[in-house]
Amino acid sequence: MTPSRPYLVRALNEWILDNHCTPYVLVDASLAGVQVPQDYVNKGQIVLNISPVAVQSLLIDDNGISFNARFGGVPMSVYVPVVAILAIYARENGQGMVFGGEAGAPDPENPPEPPKPRKTEPEPAARPALKVVK
Repeated sequence: MTPSRPYLVRALNEWILDNHCTPYVLVDASLAGVQVPQDYVNKGQIVLNISPVAVQSLLIDDNGISFNARFGGVPMSVYVPVVAILAIYARENGQGMVFGGEAGAPDPENPPEPPKPRKTEPEPAARPALKVVK
């Protein structure tokens, strides 16, 4: 059977967007074929925002993810092979999926830690204030 990872990435991306959240992809930038801005790679990994407001021409197919984006104002074409996708999750709450080993996927020596969800404690309500507008 073909790897399930590209199907899951597409589905989770759609689910995250449908819930008005920002999809982030964790990528193993050390694998062959990965084309990402090396200035933003940290410990061999990079987190990419793939929301429609952050990228153009997003394509998630059976081979990987590709899109155009600006990094520090510099335009770049990004390509991530499907085997280099380690996780996809929502920035706002960390919900998503971390991928383990499967046929056709490398087993990283140091598996990534799952993204930690942000605290969702309600902020204290601010007192209403009126302002004179002339």
